[in-house]
Amino acid sequence: MAFKRFALLCGLAFIFLVLHPVCGDVSYSIPEEMKRGSVIGNIAKDLGLDLARLSARKARIDTEDNSVHYCGVNLNTGDLIVQERIDREALCSKKASCVLKQELVLENPLELHRINVRVQDINDNSPQFKEDSLKIEIRESTVKGAHFLLDEAHDEDIGENAVQGYSLQQNDHFKLNAKTNTGGWKYAELILEKELDREEKKEIVLLLTAFDGGSPQRSGTVVIHITVLDANDNVPVFSQSVYKASLPENSPLDTLVITVSATDADEGVNSEVTYSFNHISEKEQLFSLNPKTGEIRVVGFIDYEKESLYEMQITVKDGLGLGSYARLIIEITDVNDNAPVMNLKSLSNPVPENVSPGTEVGIINVQDRDSEKNRQVRCSIQQNVPFKLVPSIKNYYSLVTTGQLDREVVSDYNITITATDEGSPPLSSSKSVHLSVADINDNPPVFEEQSYSAYVSENNKAGSTLCSVTARDPDWRQNGTVIYSVLAGEVNGAPVSSYVSVNGDTGVIHAVRSFDYEHMRSFQVHVMARDNGSPPLSSNVTVSVFISDVNDNCPQILYPAPEGSSFMTELVPKAAHGGSVVSKVIAVDADSGQNAWLSYHIVKSTDPGLFTIGVHSGEIRTQRDISQSDSMKQNLIVSVKDNGQPSLSATCSMYLLISDNLAEVPELKDISYDEKNSKLTSYLIIALVCVSTFFLTFIIIILGVRFCRRRKPRLLFDGAVTIPGAYLPPNYADVDGTGTLRSAYNYDAYLTTGSRTSDFKFVTSYNDNTLPADQTLRKSPTDFADVFGDLETSTELRSLKINPDRLTLPIIMFRPFTFYFLIYFLHGVYGDMSYSFPEEMKRGSVVGNLAKDLGLEMGALSKRRARIDADGTDKRFCDINLSNGELIVADRIDREGLCGDKASCVLKHELVLENPLELHRITLHVQDINDNSPQFNEEIINIEIQESADKGARFVIDGAHDADVGQNSVQHYSLKKNDHFILSANENTIEIVLDKELDRENQQELNLLLTALDGGSPQRSGTVVIHVTVLDANDNAPVFSQDVYKASLPENSPVDTVVVTVSAADADEGVNGDVTYEFVHVSEDVKNVFSVDRKLGEIRLIGAVDYETTSSYEIRVKAKDGLGLSSYSKVIISITDVNDNAPVVNLKSLSNPVPENVSPGTEVGIINVQDRDSEKNRQVRCSLQQNVPFKLVPSIKNYYSLVTTGQLDREVVSDYNITITATDEGSPPLSSSKSVHLSVADINDNPPVFEEQSYSAYVSENNKAGSTLCSVTARDPDWRQNGTVIYSVLAGEVNGAPVSSYVSVNGDTGVIHAVRSFDYEHMRSFQVHVMARDNGSPPLSSNVTVSVFISDVNDNCPQILYPAPEGSSFMTELVPKAAHGGSVVSKVIAVDADSGQNAWLSYHIVKSTDPGLFTIGVHSGEIRTQRDISQSDSMKQNLIVSVKDNGQPSLSATCSMYLLISDNLAEVPELKDISYDEKNSKLTSYLIIALVCVSTFFLTFIIIILGVRFCRRRKPRLLFDGAVTIPGAYLPPNYADVDGTGTLRSAYNYDAYLTTGSRTSDFKFVTSYNDNTLPADQTLRKSPTDFADVFGDIEDSPEV
Repeated sequence: MAFKRFALLCGLAFIFLVLHPVCGDVSYSIPEEMKRGSVIGNIAKDLGLDLARLSARKARIDTEDNSVHYCGVNLNTGDLIVQERIDREALCSKKASCVLKQELVLENPLELHRINVRVQDINDNSPQFKEDSLKIEIRESTVKGAHFLLDEAHDEDIGENAVQGYSLQQNDHFKLNAKTNTGGWKYAELILEKELDREEKKEIVLLLTAFDGGSPQRSGTVVIHITVLDANDNVPVFSQSVYKASLPENSPLDTLVITVSATDADEGVNSEVTYSFNHISEKEQLFSLNPKTGEIRVVGFIDYEKESLYEMQITVKDGLGLGSYARLIIEITDVNDNAPVMNLKSLSNPVPENVSPGTEVGIINVQDRDSEKNRQVRCSIQQNVPFKLVPSIKNYYSLVTTGQLDREVVSDYNITITATDEGSPPLSSSKSVHLSVADINDNPPVFEEQSYSAYVSENNKAGSTLCSVTARDPDWRQNGTVIYSVLAGEVNGAPVSSYVSVNGDTGVIHAVRSFDYEHMRSFQVHVMARDNGSPPLSSNVTVSVFISDVNDNCPQILYPAPEGSSFMTELVPKAAHGGSVVSKVIAVDADSGQNAWLSYHIVKSTDPGLFTIGVHSGEIRTQRDISQSDSMKQNLIVSVKDNGQPSLSATCSMYLLISDNLAEVPELKDISYDEKNSKLTSYLIIALVCVSTFFLTFIIIILGVRFCRRRKPRLLFDGAVTIPGAYLPPNYADVDGTGTLRSAYNYDAYLTTGSRTSDFKFVTSYNDNTLPADQTLRKSPTDFADVFGDLETSTELRSLKINPDRLTLPIIMFRPFTFYFLIYFLHGVYGDMSYSFPEEMKRGSVVGNLAKDLGLEMGALSKRRARIDADGTDKRFCDINLSNGELIVADRIDREGLCGDKASCVLKHELVLENPLELHRITLHVQDINDNSPQFNEEIINIEIQESADKGARFVIDGAHDADVGQNSVQHYSLKKNDHFILSANENTIEIVLDKELDRENQQELNLLLTALDGGSPQRSGTVVIHVTVLDANDNAPVFSQDVYKASLPENSPVDTVVVTVSAADADEGVNGDVTYEFVHVSEDVKNVFSVDRKLGEIRLIGAVDYETTSSYEIRVKAKDGLGLSSYSKVIISITDVNDNAPVVNLKSLSNPVPENVSPGTEVGIINVQDRDSEKNRQVRCSLQQNVPFKLVPSIKNYYSLVTTGQLDREVVSDYNITITATDEGSPPLSSSKSVHLSVADINDNPPVFEEQSYSAYVSENNKAGSTLCSVTARDPDWRQNGTVIYSVLAGEVNGAPVSSYVSVNGDTGVIHAVRSFDYEHMRSFQVHVMARDNGSPPLSSNVTVSVFISDVNDNCPQILYPAPEGSSFMTELVPKAAHGGSVVSKVIAVDADSGQNAWLSYHIVKSTDPGLFTIGVHSGEIRTQRDISQSDSMKQNLIVSVKDNGQPSLSATCSMYLLISDNLAEVPELKDISYDEKNSKLTSYLIIALVCVSTFFLTFIIIILGVRFCRRRKPRLLFDGAVTIPGAYLPPNYADVDGTGTLRSAYNYDAYLTTGSRTSDFKFVTSYNDNTLPADQTLRKSPTDFADVFGDIEDSPEV
């Protein structure tokens, strides 16, 4: 309960605080038109405001509707001053009270004062009339006392300053009567005081003055011009009875043709004449007649070709209906505006290509619709076609050939014919004629090549494709369709059809049988290509088929040849030396080329090292001298292989007996196999497997090099390289004539260095007799004699047959032909034929028999393509019946539609016949029939005649029109009998004459019947009713039904809405009773909004009506009859409000930016909301979106305060787009939004924050001073100087020295630099602290730790601890003579100050007295014996040992080790004599030679292996004799170091390959190959003891 009471008290206190600043209104009264800056009053004094606080509180003047600020406040004096011009008439118009509502607004706190400024009227406007002069027309017969209402004067001022009275200048005929209407407005009337006399005075000028009641008085004047009208007793008269004009066709619109003129002796309305056309047809509606000026202008398209003459009748009438007629004739002159039109009358398409020159292929007709010179036409054709145009009859041309046509050269012609007339400027047109050339079979098929070669491997499958021949025939369709066949013949005595066949459609040649290269190497066939023409044409071509060899025959061994079960045995002398020939294997191969190249190999022998065989010669030689221990019986199995793919082989056995005496020779039958040699055979098998394995391995390596380097393979043999057979150079042509290969087969022969003879020799140079494949070889058939052997050579010659029928005639023969051609065509021109017939004949009616009249044969009409063409038009009204030759009607013929009013109507047609061309002109005269009745323009003719018209008065009547001509047109008129009028008619005019005076009171209207008759048979007629209205005198003014009309109109009503209808009645009739309405003295604004219908009195809306601009309108309406009598009424239109204005939100004040540390509830802006609507429509509600820490608090009247609702944080949200929505209470409600952009000002409330909690920097030792270690980055979310970060190194010490002597930091970028060069051996890491501070006030900061790690560089050489040189003495150790191989005799001990791989040491013996006696452990430094010590070994052994580290580049140190081989010290000589022994010089030379040889072999082997490595992207494998060394240059990149030194990014994994004869090893694998290795991104935690097993007791390590 207490809480509710507290809330209630707080709410009341808030309302009191808000409403407290609202004070009473302050009112001032001022005259209008005060100068800018004029003081209205001291508002500070009147409201009791503190003058000094006006500026601080942002005092200002606002308006309720935010319109023009007419007033302002002087903040220095507190005066309310005029700021803009104040015009009471513009602000309040006719309102009696004019008040400006202003508001004085003060802020901090918000305070509002209403100010009402009343604007008083001053007499600053004079009375004004609507026009400078008033014109009034009064008949001279007007009676005395007649009233004439005058337009009133208007004064923008009100009250006494408005119009108060009128005065009239003294005159003899009129006096003034001033009146006041119900609205209080004053107006005046003229009263006729004395009768008018037009003969005495035609015009009277009066001066009317209007004056107001202001001081000083103002006035305005208007001149009243009175015209005295007379009676209408004269008829208008034309200046000419017939007007003639000439007009060029295509004249632009609005061209003046002629001006007709008529005068009337009367004056005023009676003398005002109007002009009009009488009875014009649709084709004559191309002209317009100005009813006032009589100007006749062009309003349509004038075309001479459609109509060359226009004849029209013009009527002139005065104001009261009297009229007369005139005749107008307009001649149209021709202009060259029609280009010639070409019509293709006949065309022979397609044209056979064998037509003779001069043949007619088409007929062209040229028409030009213009006349005279403009229709004369020249025709031409382009130059590059074998055609020309020959003029024929009249406007016809023949298209004839001028040369021989050839469809294969040009199959189509696009002939462009150009026609140009003789006009100025000349016009031309073109027509394209597409002419196709029909094919004649005049071309035989032609093969693409003079001869063809086909290559096929032997043993091919039957039906396989050999090659394809192609022949082209340029003829068309069946004439160009090629069919292939093989000509009959024999090949080796058999029909050629048993060898090959050809596909008749495609030309593909197939093998019928399988070929054998060994029986037949090539043959020829003849292929014929024939077309399908009639008669068919053909041609032949020779196809040479070359059969290539395939390795399908095994080698045949000629010697030794087995005969039954006997063996071939040869004797070998025991004294034969190495290299002696003991026998020879002879073999042949039925294949050829590389398939016949044979190689010989010993597959198995009793003693493998005793005999060898020549690879290419087959000679069996001894490898060494024969010794006593060699077996007497030697068995050799020899394999003979050819070089085909795949290779084929044969084997034979060769038995040799080593003996000088045949008595020593055992039985030959026992030599086939010796059981005692089985053990030797096993050894040979094992040796063969080993050698083969090594050979295959070696071949694989060489093939790897071949494929990687994209080079030709080199297959290495013992001292020789075989001839490669898989690669064929692609860019050389075959010169041997066989045609088997596309390229020359160039042989590369590699011979052994010891060869004496060779089966291959180079006949010419390497590339002799080879040509590029893209050149053509020109060889005669004899060039292939060696290839084809005994085949008969024949050369095929194609004979050229000349057809005399196709020869073109000479030009001298063509000229007479042309002459006769012209005579022939000109002979066909005949005289014209004329027919006369009536119009409207039925379709199919016979006009005449053309064939009979022209003497033509009936049967020839269809054959000669007889037809009717129209002359100059596309429409044909007649046609010809080809069966009987009759000319018949083809379409409706209407003479009136074709020729109009012309007396003669002629249709021109032409009869055209072809083969030969013949032309007959046909003239058709169309006769008129009476098929049209006379017609008047209107059904009723209305005439108004005053009852005062005199007897004998004449009234012109529009005549009737008949479309027929001659006697069938209108001949006379008749008028039905009546009491008042008679008819008077002549050639030009029809008039009714008043025979008896009219009396309106007796009869107001008369109806007369006028009849028009033609002279046709039967006679036709037309009637019209003449309605005569009798007019009375104008003696009554119009009278409104109400003095004041009131209407209510919603704003925004649609245009054309009827607001109110005013109505006035006039007792008169006719023109005197016709009332017209108009506004009087209204502003332009009213004219733009409302209009009044002059006839109906409807006041309609024509513009936008806005309640907020004007809420009511007062309009004066005048009603006036036909002769000027008028009266006035007032219309009051009230505008009702519609909710059409959305609220407008105005930002009156805004504190921007807002500090982010402002407390909730702080006012940051003032909002004013206005709605121009009224009452409920202007009541407004305001709201904000939900997601902003602001709200709107209602303040004074329509003001709102924008206040914060929570704590702001610029780093979270730096800008707010606040949308304020205002919605009114209208129906439907309208709303509007305003976006307020509010920025949050920054406060330094955030310290810099480093991107990482700590930083690590890595630098190699011996770095340069000033080098970059790393970069630290801190972010401060504050803005500008509050967010600007400056870096510095905090004071401290590193190893007793200031930290600034080690590193420095860039204050702007945070980049840390090394001040000195670091040494890994003295310091491996250290830490520094970097501070980041902003530039705020006060500044904020934060720190971060940077750890600097120094990495090792290989900058220290190994230091040898043992043996250590001391002066000039030598370190000597004793080696027992009984030491076995592998015994440790000494050890070299060295250390390296570096770490990691830089400290890994390797030991090598650089030089030794006996290289094969001692070896040293690569990693342990232990010196061991390689073998047992023998007696021949030198007692004094000198070793030079090199110690290298594993850095990049590596560093090394050397030492000397002296060993004495002795079991007893007594045997030891003086140590000083051990340094050098002259006796060992010879041994040293041998060692150097051996070292050079081994090194050379080693380097060669390394190069081969490196090639394999780089090609296959694999780790190198360096092969030695039975062992592989440890690679040391490659470090796997993806393993972490396991010894914790941090020297390497990757683990150092050793690949150890041990010799097969090793007893012990200094290296052992503790775990699997990749154990104890981790990826580099993982952390290793190992102690030094983890490696105890690896680097423990090396001497006890077993071999792995």
